[in-house]
Order: sequence, then structure tokens, then C-alpha cells
Amino acid sequence: MRIYFITVRSVTFGQRAESVLRKGGHSCILQRTPRWMEEQGCGYCLRLRTNDIMPAVRLLRSAQVPFQRVYVQSFDGEVEEVRV
Repeated sequence: MRIYFITVRSVTFGQRAESVLRKGGHSCILQRTPRWMEEQGCGYCLRLRTNDIMPAVRLLRSAQVPFQRVYVQSFDGEVEEVRV
């Protein structure tokens, strides 16, 4: 499994996203973004451990929960943006 981060602009959007994802069967944690993500204008992120992020992204889109960007952490610790 890989670790993904879905960034959101506010804690309110983060809480909405967390609720939608959990109701959809995805385990996630809402947390403040790491400092390097804050530079991208995102204050909070959802951390998910999964093999495929697209079902979670589709769920957020269908529930009309706005999010900013999606990142994946590789096995060596590097983080890169994922186009969704």
C-alpha cells in the first residue's frame, strides 16, 4: 500500500472530505499539512493508505467536496503530485 495526501483549503472542507471518505469505506486521517505543502496554499490534508487513490477521488467529486491536489509518497519517502 502507498500513502496518499489529498490537500484541502480549510478544516471545514477537510472535515467534509473525511466524513465522505469514511462513509465510503476509506480509512483516512485529517491533519495539518506539512510545511512544504503549506507553500502550495493548502492548510489541511487527508492521509490515506491505499493501492488506488482514484475511488476516493471519484467519491469526493461525486459528493462535490472541493480538494486541491493529490500527492503520493513513494517507498523511499519522496513525495510527488499525482494528476487526477
